[in-house]
Amino acid sequence: MNGLRPALREAPLLLLVIVIVGMMVIPLPTPLLDVLLTFNLSFALLVLMVTMSTRRALEFSSFPSLLLLTTLLRLALNVSSSRLILLQGFAGEVIQGFGSFVVGGNPVVGFIIFLILVVIQYVVVTRGAERVAEVAARFTLDAMPGKQMAIDADLNSGLIDEATARSRRQQIQAEADFYGAMDGASKYVRGDAVAGLVIIAINIIGGFVVGIVQRHLSFSQAVSTYTLLTVGDGLVTQIPALLLSTATGIMVTRAASDTTLGTEVISQILHTPRLLWVAAAALGVFGLMPGLPLWAFWGLGGMFAYMAYTGSHRTLPPPAPAPAAAPRPENVASLLPVDPLEVELGYGLIPLGEAQQGGDLLDRVVMIRRQTALEMGLVLQPIRLRDNLVLGASTYSIKLRGIQVATGELRLGSYLAMDPTGKAPPLQAVATREPVFGLPAYWVSADERAAAEIKGYTVVDPPSIIATHLQEVVRQYAPDLLGRQDTAMLIEGVKKEHPTVVDELIPQLLTIGEVEQVLKNLLRERVSIRDLVLILEALGDGARRTRDIDELTEIVRQRLARAISHTFGLDDAPAPVVTLGPAVESVIAEGILAVDGTRQLQLEASLAGRIVDAIARESQKVIARGREPVLLCSASVRTAVRRLTERTLPRLVVLAYPEVEPEFEVEAVGVVEMSTTPP
Repeated sequence: MNGLRPALREAPLLLLVIVIVGMMVIPLPTPLLDVLLTFNLSFALLVLMVTMSTRRALEFSSFPSLLLLTTLLRLALNVSSSRLILLQGFAGEVIQGFGSFVVGGNPVVGFIIFLILVVIQYVVVTRGAERVAEVAARFTLDAMPGKQMAIDADLNSGLIDEATARSRRQQIQAEADFYGAMDGASKYVRGDAVAGLVIIAINIIGGFVVGIVQRHLSFSQAVSTYTLLTVGDGLVTQIPALLLSTATGIMVTRAASDTTLGTEVISQILHTPRLLWVAAAALGVFGLMPGLPLWAFWGLGGMFAYMAYTGSHRTLPPPAPAPAAAPRPENVASLLPVDPLEVELGYGLIPLGEAQQGGDLLDRVVMIRRQTALEMGLVLQPIRLRDNLVLGASTYSIKLRGIQVATGELRLGSYLAMDPTGKAPPLQAVATREPVFGLPAYWVSADERAAAEIKGYTVVDPPSIIATHLQEVVRQYAPDLLGRQDTAMLIEGVKKEHPTVVDELIPQLLTIGEVEQVLKNLLRERVSIRDLVLILEALGDGARRTRDIDELTEIVRQRLARAISHTFGLDDAPAPVVTLGPAVESVIAEGILAVDGTRQLQLEASLAGRIVDAIARESQKVIARGREPVLLCSASVRTAVRRLTERTLPRLVVLAYPEVEPEFEVEAVGVVEMSTTPP
């Protein structure tokens, strides 16, 4: 029964479509044609009344499709009535009544009235409605970005929630689709008016031929019979067409209001009673002029005077008093959540995030989340893209938990040309800095792109710049993007396939928070945590001996030796590295002290600076070979060396000897010795 009810509701419309198609090819009996002509007239009147009672255009969103169906119905009725007029010389009582009673049996008068109706419909109503629909559709589409930015601003300020913002965006999209559909549907109405003129001309000419040649009527009889029938047919179909054209004009010119059209018009007229008094006085003066009907002018003047008197004595409800001390409660809980990662775009860069305008930034963000999961094992929360009117038009900003961590400027329609080798000739273009790594670059046009690539430049488009910048931010701040809940979710994923690994570790040996700290340490040094099963197994073995986070991290790193060696290119033999001399290792080992249960490196500032300078000098030998600097040292001091150099040398990779697989060949191109440091 539940499935039958929608079918029953759709049955009348489906039946109407079937009837319309049948009318095109099957002759109709005159009683049925009378019923359909009456239905066409009454339905057009009903649609006009509905449009006048509609408060907002979207309340009658089916109007464009309904307009096309009614236009097709009128054309089908014209075909059926023309067939009966030419075949029988009689097309039913409705057409006969319109041809004889409405126009007084005078074919000339009827033809003139028909032409007047067509002119009113085609020149005034239909053309005006078509133009208004076109302008409304264009303005609605142009205003969409501004409306969406206003919704985002309300969402960011906490005035509305996510569900309300989504509903408003859908309403804006539906409004744009509606006015676009009205723009197309109004052109069908204009074509219907033209078709009415053509059909009446064909019927008159064809009626003369049929009446005189086939039915052997006299010329006057043929003119009287077929002209009256044709004019009656035109009137009975053009009057509904005029009603629907008027409904179209009302619908596209209807502004959003909380009341219906009738209520709004009456209330706005009565809102200024003094103007009604002026109109009543003017009509009274005109009525005194010789030759003008006194009763008509004074009668209307009296009606206007009564309306003015009624409007001036209306009692309006008093305004509600403002609350004195009790403020309106506000739900501030929706203001508290902070997005882990978000990208804000200036208004000039909004097309990059709009798929309707050809922007593919959203697709690139999805790919970054996939690539981060594959490379680092980190599942990023959805990255929010939003516009920010405070930013410059061509500026973008990347925020981590609400704090800006990166920014840059782009030029839509241009490409960024970078020289990775530093040997390419300069370009005759706007010089700039690549926002991700700060490299010298140029802004080139689409026509100059090929020439820049030939000269050895790497050319990228604006979405690629934002995507690359976002990816670098993810790599740099990966530990900050991993939270306690994210860690729990990753562990639950492992537990589904390897429950034993998780059950023997958590909570008997370690807590989720301690596992999170180990994973953060790994991500901080760009070590992937994708092989979480192996990491948890290593933690299960190491946690039986210690719960020190640094020691547990070193145990896990040694278990991940093959993956670490591959990540930092040690499988590309022979890999150039720098090693830490025994004397330096001894000094660092002696400086590691236990403070509050944790191991910390405590060295004199001058000594620590000399060691860091020596590491930097030796690392240049690896960089000169075009490789990432890698420093090898003992496992006991690796963590201390990393913390000593992480601020000054953030790109330096510090590895312990057990983290290098035995089959991988390395070449020591430099040794950090105390003797190399200045006294």
